[in-house]
Parts: sequence; structure tokens; C-alpha cells
Amino acid sequence: MTIAQQLIGQEKDIGGGFRVRRVLPAARQRSVGPFVFFDHFGPAEQRPGENHDVRPHPHIGLATVTYLFEGAMMHRDSLGTEQLIEPGAINWMTAGRGIVHSERKPEAWRDRVHVNHGLQLWVALPRANEEDEPSFSHTGAADIPETAQGDARVRVLVGEAFGLRSPVPAPSPTIYLDVALPAGGRFELPPLAAELAIYALEQPLAIDGERVGPHTMAVLAPGEPAHVDAPQAARFAVVGGAALDGPRHMWWNFVSSRRERIVQASADWDAQRMGQVPGEHEFIPLPPARFVA
Repeated sequence: MTIAQQLIGQEKDIGGGFRVRRVLPAARQRSVGPFVFFDHFGPAEQRPGENHDVRPHPHIGLATVTYLFEGAMMHRDSLGTEQLIEPGAINWMTAGRGIVHSERKPEAWRDRVHVNHGLQLWVALPRANEEDEPSFSHTGAADIPETAQGDARVRVLVGEAFGLRSPVPAPSPTIYLDVALPAGGRFELPPLAAELAIYALEQPLAIDGERVGPHTMAVLAPGEPAHVDAPQAARFAVVGGAALDGPRHMWWNFVSSRRERIVQASADWDAQRMGQVPGEHEFIPLPPARFVA
């Protein structure tokens, strides 16, 4: 079988009534390649007066990867970065030894009705890079390579595929594709990496004849190509890469190969020793339930 298992996103409220579908980590699948976290938000209509801003919060040991289909978001971080995130661009924030960031509605969008829709993923950094200096990389939509493959339009967001290489600076072999198919279209996905999964966004797919519903991730059997058919016009993401170089511990916003490092990061955030986003004085406090080493 091409599909090893299917994972259905679980709805989570991340604050203020803003709901996401969380696919990874799952009880049956902790990661796919280096991807240890997969959130799909929207499409959700945002109205004036609604505030779903994400206040400053910390990360260690991972990179956040933000990609929008619709809407806009203002990223600010403790490095002093201020970047408007728009559809089609890739924003890669390497937390390394520690970074603090916020994600807010752009001021110019506060009085307009609009739709927010996108994916936010976390990549676990290789063990050798877990304590790297934090950094932020923005790759505009026009700089993301795109190709036609049979009936499909494919954007190579991260990694290499179909003779194209993304300029996004991933520290380990990583695959992240945005694929669009017309109604009745077919896409042949070769085994581009040791671990791969396909996530159906808003429309169902058929993978080698097996139905995959919307908001569902199909984890593929290793080493096998997959044939994807779209009964109706559909868009989906392909994620994966090399397997992690050892297990990872995850708690709240922290990822590390060492449990004691998460305990340390928790204490540092509780004492507000991890830095601040310039000009912002709010923050998300450490959850009351502590990580047990």
C-alpha cells in the first residue's frame, strides 16, 4: 500500500477563538522527516474588531515555517525583524538557542474584512544546530521556483524537486511542496525523500485509488511513488525529508533532543531571560503545567 496511515487534523483553540487543525504531532506519528508540528488555519473570515494576535512567545531547537494562501500577518521578533508575511512567500525563523516572536494582524488590515488561510509548520533542527544563533529568512513569492508536472502546478517551497531548488535555507534534507491540480487532474509524486506525506487542504484526493478526505494527511510508505488524482480542483501540500537524527522532546513551544534543555528554557522564559520583541510589552506566560524532566 502506498499510504501507510491517514491522520486527521484535530481542532485546537490557540487563543481568542482562533482555531487551527493540528495534524502533527499525533499519537501514531510524531514526525514526518524533520517536520514535528503541522497546523492548518482557516480559511477564516476576519472582521474589524476581532483580535487573534499571537503575543510574544519563545522557541528553542526548531525552525518555524509560515506559508499563507490568503490574508496577511506581521512577524516581529527579538532580533528586531519586522516582516509582513503575504501569500506565496516562505518565512523561515530559526530559533536555535532561543528567540521570541509575535504574529499580529497588520495595522493596515485591522479595519477591513479579509480571510486568513495558511500553514504553520515546525522543523526540528539537527542536533548539531539546536543551539545555533537565531535567525530569520524571508523568501518572497516571486523567488519561489514553480513548474508544471503533468496536470499539476508545483511550487518548491523548501528543498529540491523536479530539477528545481528552493532558496530557503534548510539545514537538513527537507521537502515542502505546494501542489495544485485541476478537476480530473493527476500528479505523479516520486519518492523524493526517505519520509513523505501528502496533506489535502479543502478538497478530497485519491492516492493510488485510496480516498483521502479534506484536512487529512496521508503518510506514504517509504520508497514508493504515489499517483494523486483530484476528483475536483484541489490543492495539497507535500512534506518530508530525511528522518530525524534521534528522538526529540516537545513541550509547549520548545523542541530539543535533551529533556534538561526544555526545563532550562522553561525557567528562562518564566524569568523573562529570553529577550523581548522591540516595542512590545505583552507576552504569553509559561503554562501552569510544567514539563517533567
